[in-house]
Amino acid sequence: MLTAFAVLAATIAGTTTSQAETKKYVLDVKLIGVGWFDRMNNGVKAWATAKGIDATETGATTADPAKQVAGVQDLVAQKVSGIGVVPNDVASMEGVLGQAMTAGITVVTHEAASMVHTNADIEAFDNTAYGAMIMDNMSKCMGGSGQYAAFVGHVTAQSHMQWVAGALAEAKAKYPKITRIGAPIESNEDSTVAYQKTLQLFKKYPHLKGIEGSASSDVAGIGQAVDELGLTGKVCVMGTSIPSVAGKYLKTGAITKIMFWDPAVAGQAILTIMDQLKGGKALTAGEDLGLAGYHSIKQCGTLKTTWCGNGWVIVDNKNMASYPF
Repeated sequence: MLTAFAVLAATIAGTTTSQAETKKYVLDVKLIGVGWFDRMNNGVKAWATAKGIDATETGATTADPAKQVAGVQDLVAQKVSGIGVVPNDVASMEGVLGQAMTAGITVVTHEAASMVHTNADIEAFDNTAYGAMIMDNMSKCMGGSGQYAAFVGHVTAQSHMQWVAGALAEAKAKYPKITRIGAPIESNEDSTVAYQKTLQLFKKYPHLKGIEGSASSDVAGIGQAVDELGLTGKVCVMGTSIPSVAGKYLKTGAITKIMFWDPAVAGQAILTIMDQLKGGKALTAGEDLGLAGYHSIKQCGTLKTTWCGNGWVIVDNKNMASYPF
């Protein structure tokens, strides 16, 4: 992806020095010092270099909503030009982001589709469409027929439930020979639980052909069980995760594919929108942000400020090295 960043730096139109000096954008993320947001920071740095604008990433060393609120309050006090937020807790951020907007600071959020106090929220994709994409890949792997099971971290996890519902709806609409056994299975965001429940699944459903995971730890636990049962290559395992979590079993083939969105590109999308809005230009349906997965954004969800791309990434053992996080 370094090559992509280099291309970005070479192709994004620059800003005059006088304009750039008046802008300071800060992206406050859930937690710094972890692979996901290290990756996002790479994207932020590349964007800043390409545009010649002061843009940085910050955050607390613990995923503490109160600390994140305090950090954003400090940014408001600094009178920065724009604040991007990937919130630990949407509700806790509403007040301070309202203060930022009142102060004339442009606010752009991510992973916060229900956020009210934001000029724009950009999501990597529509959750239902993402689930449908997972099923399209699952069906191809399963040969268009058979039974599959679906895991979620918790049934209260809205995005997880939307992903598995999207997959099921796609199966019913396009792949009538594929059926899901039962309701989504909770892993409690724990790979050991996913592993144990997968072993139990195969005792009850020995001919199961596919398993979908939602929490990043799900497919790792499922892959471990498939590997130990000697079912590698016989069962299709795929779902949301990242290479640093699922890589071991991606390499062996016990996990077929993982899906996710690239946080580096998401960080660039946040800043691109921020700079556009700061310049007084509204977002429009079908707009091209000039970033992979964000070439035709659209309004999504119930709020007019929420926008989606189709920025999912599909990774298997052939291309996983391109995503070192």
